Amino acid sequence: MILHCVFLRFPAGFPEASKQALYDEVARLQAVVPGMIGVRSGANMSPEGLARGFEDGFIVTFKERMSRDAYLVHPQHVVVGDKIVAATEGGLDGVFVYDLELADLPT
Repeated sequence: MILHCVFLRFPAGFPEASKQALYDEVARLQAVVPGMIGVRSGANMSPEGLARGFEDGFIVTFKERMSRDAYLVHPQHVVVGDKIVAATEGGLDGVFVYDLELADLPT
């Protein structure tokens, strides 16, 4: 299982409704990307103060690497990704991506 974690730095005053609209577009990709099994989004709620301005984000769960790789090049993902980059502070500087592979737990 792959957790595709995307952390975002939006400009001050960026509307919550606009953030949610972007997250909804990401979630709709589940209908066209096989192996994309979940999307969670929201504001950072860590009390540690280490977010470095990345106060929002989303996590996409994939069955395996192949599904994640297909998502990355999917034309509809490219369109949504471009919208996200355009909305963040500094373009690509306002986006941080971290993918984590979870090993199966022993039974």
